[in-house]
Amino acid sequence: MVLKRQLGLIEVFCISSGAMISSGLFILPGIAYGQMGPGIIIAYIIASALAIPTILAKAELSTAMPKTGGIFFFTDRSMGPMMGTLGGFSAWFSLALKSAFALFGLGIFAQILAPSIGLIETKVIAIGFCIIFMFMNILGAKLSARFQVGMVMSLIGLLVLYILAGLFFIKGENYTPFLPEGWSPILSTSGLVFVSFAGSTKIAAVAGEVRKPGRNLPLGMFLSWGVVTLLYIATIAITIGLLSSGDLSGNKTPISDGGGVILGTAGIAIMSIAGILAFVSTGNAGIMAASRDPMAMGKDQLLPGVFNKLSRWDTPWFSIIVTTAFMIVIIAFTDVKQLAGYASTLKLILFILANLALVFMRESNIMHYRPKYKAPFYPWAQIIGISGYLLLIIMLGWEKIFVGLGFVGIGLLWYFLYAHGKIKREYAFLHVAERVMGEDQTEYLLDEELREILISRDRIHKSRFIEKIADSLVIDMNYFPPPDQLSKKLALGFSERISLNEKDIMKSITKEDRSAHMMLMPNFVILSYQVEGRDIYDMAMLRAKRGAIFSEESPPVHAAFVLLFSKDERNFYLNSLMWLMKSCETESFRKEWKKVEGTKDLRNLMLSCAGCLDLESSSKER
Repeated sequence: MVLKRQLGLIEVFCISSGAMISSGLFILPGIAYGQMGPGIIIAYIIASALAIPTILAKAELSTAMPKTGGIFFFTDRSMGPMMGTLGGFSAWFSLALKSAFALFGLGIFAQILAPSIGLIETKVIAIGFCIIFMFMNILGAKLSARFQVGMVMSLIGLLVLYILAGLFFIKGENYTPFLPEGWSPILSTSGLVFVSFAGSTKIAAVAGEVRKPGRNLPLGMFLSWGVVTLLYIATIAITIGLLSSGDLSGNKTPISDGGGVILGTAGIAIMSIAGILAFVSTGNAGIMAASRDPMAMGKDQLLPGVFNKLSRWDTPWFSIIVTTAFMIVIIAFTDVKQLAGYASTLKLILFILANLALVFMRESNIMHYRPKYKAPFYPWAQIIGISGYLLLIIMLGWEKIFVGLGFVGIGLLWYFLYAHGKIKREYAFLHVAERVMGEDQTEYLLDEELREILISRDRIHKSRFIEKIADSLVIDMNYFPPPDQLSKKLALGFSERISLNEKDIMKSITKEDRSAHMMLMPNFVILSYQVEGRDIYDMAMLRAKRGAIFSEESPPVHAAFVLLFSKDERNFYLNSLMWLMKSCETESFRKEWKKVEGTKDLRNLMLSCAGCLDLESSSKER
């Protein structure tokens, strides 16, 4: 059983955005303000920029390998099972700790709405939400994602209203002096608020459940990063203008107090509700993403296979339950705030691993490493990113470094006790070493695995090819009309089936030399045209009972096939082109094409010819 791809762009955006908007916006600004005053706006901009190298890296990796597990899968396939175990455990622990802190953070805002709530009640509320989200995630990723969409959209709406209304209440004198402590605290403050953007790539963990991952994953990551960055900067800038230095410095509920300036008690309540939505959305997204790491590790035999078990709703039920239980223990028996700080170290380690994974995959020169999105500024973005993350780790202090290393040690200990010696798997680093040493040491098993991933990503399957034949445009004529008339007929027919108008199709199929798109065989001709747009692939089958001359050196042709495809469907087009040729080379096609009656029989003949071929084997031959 495999997870279904049922998450679209809006779900990707909301899961990624919800993972970012929590303590970084509703708690940290007051603490950061105490370090450098209004200049925290610059600190947030720098922190946002520091996340870019990893966003670029994960956007590329997740389009090349859209598999459940995200950073675990990337690290494992680039640097091997030992590093994969390290990456998987680090991702699992850090996400679980951050999510537990997010749910625990509800208490801060719940106390505003109900001051009688104490520590025990806060923990009970957090545990209650853990259990609710556990059942929602077990009942289906789509259900949990829909809930996430509702929360995040409501949260964004409240923040936009806060920003617009706050413009009428800001005081210019609150922005001076802009840097009361000078530039010296800028780096440490940027490191403090960097955690605000750490969730920007969390969606990669559920990449195996995203529809059209080549488009939706990078676009969703970039949209969420851009929108959340703008919301952070605008919201913080407005809050600084609303609250005096004394009211803002060290304040743990700055946005709620800013709402109070605008609407009084009602404003405090509304923005406290926004804070609750932010923490709840982070907790929900965290359980969804964190549970996918042990699931992927179970599938790859780095954890017991039960972690890979799916429920009747196609969700990793055991992995979700264990992740939730871990979070409940953290909330109930530890200082969640302190542990959340340690999770930042793990997150920075993961960012370093993501950039290293990109480097090794790029330098391996593996044939089937074909990302839909290719990260720009390689390798300089990765060098800058890794250097910046190492610097931030050092700035966190030795206590957090040692605790982070402790988590790393747990991961490595598990690998050597449980998995070492029983897993043999190729990874990109071996191919890089092979290039450097000039010796063949690999069996190209990773290349074969990546090829299988491409087939799944681009939906290059026999069933889809046959579906296209069954749904194709079929035209039966006595003879082919002149090229201009035939082009108009085809353009009209295609325009009624795909998201392009007749004029655009005509422009595409007539703008270049016809021979550049023509594949002429003794029994048939195939004409192929690339068109503008996305997710476009269509086929037309034409028969000329009297035949048509396409070349003086070839006999009359009675069958013509026209393929229309957009750039993102090129991989499927190339495979379908090969499959179509093999179908038309069969003996039944050669004998029956001119004899059958009507468009229905023509279609059935092609379905029969295609169904008799071992098209999956043909795909592997490519």
